[in-house]
Amino acid sequence: MSQSTAMPKKRFAFVIGDLYGGGAEKSLLYTADQLRQRGHEVKVFTLRERIEHRLPEGLVIENLAVVTRFTKATTTVLTEKWQASRIKRALKSWQPDVVISCSCDRITRHLDIPNLYFWIKSDVSAKFSDPKRLKRAYDKVRRFYHDRQVIAVSQGVKDNLEKVVGLKAEKIVPIYNPYEREPFVAMAEEPASVPESDYLLCVAAIEPRKRHDRLLRAYAKSGITTPLAIMGKGKPEHEEAVRRQIASLGLEDRVIWLGYHRNPYPFIREAKAMVLTSDAEGLPRVLIESLLLHTPVISTDCPSGPREILTHELADFLVAPDDEDGLAEALRRMDEVPVTIEPRHYQQFLKETVLPKFEAL
Repeated sequence: MSQSTAMPKKRFAFVIGDLYGGGAEKSLLYTADQLRQRGHEVKVFTLRERIEHRLPEGLVIENLAVVTRFTKATTTVLTEKWQASRIKRALKSWQPDVVISCSCDRITRHLDIPNLYFWIKSDVSAKFSDPKRLKRAYDKVRRFYHDRQVIAVSQGVKDNLEKVVGLKAEKIVPIYNPYEREPFVAMAEEPASVPESDYLLCVAAIEPRKRHDRLLRAYAKSGITTPLAIMGKGKPEHEEAVRRQIASLGLEDRVIWLGYHRNPYPFIREAKAMVLTSDAEGLPRVLIESLLLHTPVISTDCPSGPREILTHELADFLVAPDDEDGLAEALRRMDEVPVTIEPRHYQQFLKETVLPKFEAL
């Protein structure tokens, strides 16, 4: 690329509560580090010292220590505004071109800086089934992000915010999380006690929203003999409910309970197919990661990510959430003739496609 058309270098600040927990933290660290590797100046500001993830070498992390035992005990708007003022002071001294807030918007909503984006990772409409809680969640989204700039993790999340929640944002930009294939291939080659025979795989937290009950009923209906492996962890009562259902459906000899694995990728790469049966997702990482490892996918067509991931002929394995017969049929079809995954199936999620969209903010 010639100097005249090269993307000008920017300063990106990411603000997040901490670096402990799931996909949001992982994708933030990866995005921040990839932007740094493309020549931008990048700093990640955390609100407290709590780190679980491996930190990329060379990525600057600064703990602002504004979330403490005291602030957690006295959460009021006044406390939030004080915390926001401390964040603003740190940002002002560093002077970033773009600020991206993730998973700490209760505090950062009080910032009045022009280059601030709020990164929304999930579909709020599917988080609650109780109408009162849902109304409160919608009210909160409209209150936090009215007239603000938002990054939505998928087109589905953007559509949902505008059409279902009724958010009137200044602008909503849909940008996928960026990926590269090589690290997943490397992790998939690490030693692991992978089942020796063919198996279908579900990797999901053991919680009601992931709908293992739907998966197990459809699997039982399908009549296929290829074992179903379940990987994940959850509250003891949720795990117990799934185990009871396995027994009640007479599936003990066909369901493999894998528990939780820090590195699921050897299991994903060797699976005949990945199955996701959730009621709701934002942009489910496990589906994209499966495609990166050339493992085909069956998924419920839930709001809001699977439809954007399963494109081309893969869309034949999207099933309406309440269609358990259709899910059983999809399991049978995939078991008989697994789809071959090619790079065109995941090109839209690769960093080369995605990172320029962050650079254009």
